[in-house]
Amino acid sequence: MFDKILIANRGEIALRVLRACKEMGIKTVAVHSQIDRDLKHVRLADESVCIGPNPSPKSYLNVPAIIAAMEITDSQAVHPGYGFLAENADFAERVQKSGFTFIGPDPDVIRMMGDKVEAIKAMKKAGVPTVPGSDGPLPEDEEECHAIAKRIGYPIIIKAAAGGGGRGMRVVHTEAALISSIRVTQGEAKAAFGDGTVYMEKFLQNPRHVEVQILSDGQGSAIHLGDRDCSLQRRHQKVLEEAPAPGIPQEVREATYAACVKACIDIKYKGAGTFEFLYEDGRFYFIEMNTRIQVEHPVSEMVTGIDLIKEQIRVCSGLPLSIKQSDVIIRGHSFECRINAEDPKTFMPCPGLVKGFHAPGGLGVRVDSHLYNGYSVPPNYDSMIAKIITYGDTREIALNRMRNALDETIVDGIRTNIPLQQMLVRDEAFRKGGVNIHYLEKKLAE
Repeated sequence: MFDKILIANRGEIALRVLRACKEMGIKTVAVHSQIDRDLKHVRLADESVCIGPNPSPKSYLNVPAIIAAMEITDSQAVHPGYGFLAENADFAERVQKSGFTFIGPDPDVIRMMGDKVEAIKAMKKAGVPTVPGSDGPLPEDEEECHAIAKRIGYPIIIKAAAGGGGRGMRVVHTEAALISSIRVTQGEAKAAFGDGTVYMEKFLQNPRHVEVQILSDGQGSAIHLGDRDCSLQRRHQKVLEEAPAPGIPQEVREATYAACVKACIDIKYKGAGTFEFLYEDGRFYFIEMNTRIQVEHPVSEMVTGIDLIKEQIRVCSGLPLSIKQSDVIIRGHSFECRINAEDPKTFMPCPGLVKGFHAPGGLGVRVDSHLYNGYSVPPNYDSMIAKIITYGDTREIALNRMRNALDETIVDGIRTNIPLQQMLVRDEAFRKGGVNIHYLEKKLAE
């Protein structure tokens, strides 16, 4: 096991990793930008190193500075959290070549899953259900593109192979719009990701977003920890998540779980990962794999009782999984609300001084947050300031606890999206369960 881990992130996920390390008796190094010197995890870490000015490219994305911080502190491994460099294969490779351990999968696996075309090929080979599509990059020949679209059936969606986070996509409803849509998406993909490769898939009209959490040790053992429903989204960004996903037949779940576990073993995956699916009409369709810990991982922890970060650290240190599939028992239900420092109506970021912060409490309530009274939310980074997580024996109990928790939460001095979350947990359709990925956008438009 590692003696010392450097945490290459900030905010609530950095604090989450630090807590897991402290439980395991591992010393921690916090790296931070100039403006982040007063973050809670920086104060609690055994050591801290300032790695640059406030802009992310000069600090949290500054690979030489992070490697140098590992060298001067004698760190053995780096935990990237999520975002920033978490799915950057070049960073993982640099870490390994510098003699350290990257807490995550091997660089070649990150590259494979980062290329959506290659990822779909790997998933098909493992038997993971995929969306009907072009089965590879679109050719330059326009007639071939028309033939592929006709075979799939309109509407179709053009996607960037290197895309993610809802970027590099374009829906096409008619044959007349196909070629121009391909060319525009290729141009956008080249500008945004440095790679103009695009592919084509069937566009599902009203799917849900359901994902499967896995743990794999890269030594032939992999397990799943059930699924999560992340369908409440705005501009492809998740707002509220729950586990397990409501209303899915158990036999459909089990078949998908088995395929995900097989895929992890096939590609020698190491660490925590998430298979993201669209779910429609009783079928799962693979869309991508996230090769990192997810923002919404706490809901899976709540229904299984398994600490994902600790297992992630264990397997990346070279140890086998400490749990078998038979040890994973999914009990009850859990919700997570993302609390952002933003206007609840315009969604504009609202950084500033937190004059008062009161976290909710009670049975089945967990708060992952780096906030404290007097903390100043900077304007330089993502606006998420807290995650409120609730658990209950039933979905209704967990949802009622979330309603109460949101009503108890106080954040003075800045505006937050708590009013939006309060509205969602009282929404009749959401309380019934099973809303699709378009539901929140339509509700906001109304």
